[in-house]
Amino acid sequence: MDRPMLPLKTALVFLLAALSGTAAGALSWLAGEGSPRSVLACLAVAGLAIPFFDRLIAPGENGGVCRKAEDHG
Repeated sequence: MDRPMLPLKTALVFLLAALSGTAAGALSWLAGEGSPRSVLACLAVAGLAIPFFDRLIAPGENGGVCRKAEDHG
């Protein structure tokens, strides 16, 4: 088995979503909300962060290399 279980982009998106959800849950709990609301905030933010970070990290044309500066003469 030479290939990784998850591609690098997928692992990074899941990591950032987990960190965002954990931060939102911790801040909600520290603000005085109950544990159930903090867990719901954690899950909601993590669920919304996955498509956000997936689009944010998406590669562009030409492998993500920006050629705008070279096109101007």
